[in-house]
Amino acid sequence: MPKLVVITAGFNDRAFEITADKATIGRVDDNKFSIPEPSVSSHHCEVYSKGDDIVVKDLGSTNGSFVNESQLAPDKEVTLRPGQVLRLGQIELRYETGKRQDTTVARPAVKLGDAGGGQTVVMSKNSAFAKKNNNVNKIFLAVGAVLVIAIIVFLFIAFSGVSSPTQ
Repeated sequence: MPKLVVITAGFNDRAFEITADKATIGRVDDNKFSIPEPSVSSHHCEVYSKGDDIVVKDLGSTNGSFVNESQLAPDKEVTLRPGQVLRLGQIELRYETGKRQDTTVARPAVKLGDAGGGQTVVMSKNSAFAKKNNNVNKIFLAVGAVLVIAIIVFLFIAFSGVSSPTQ
């Protein structure tokens, strides 16, 4: 039976068997498969089995759903292939059928299911959780260094200009 196996550390003892009935995955307990992790939305995505494939539909989640780092368009159904990794927020799940090919590296392009006519659904190849380039710290340190040097120069001038009274 097809299943999604959580491969993220701390959650990797969890698996969810997928049936033909649509089921939701999300953070809250009323989902068929609950993943209590803050980066997963309350009702993150919907999944169901279609033969040996799993169909996934993002439900407008905050942090998005990704298949092999390609973001899924909200409300579009996408077919997972065995071995592909589905990321919900920071949680990664691998699609397994129990067959040997599950361990192969999956194709990077994500194809739409029947509704999409085989179009590629790539919104962004950048991870939603990639480290942001933040130059504010560098600017703050540079301004701080200039201020410290200015204060030292001011103190040096102030105390070197003081002379003892002459009689």
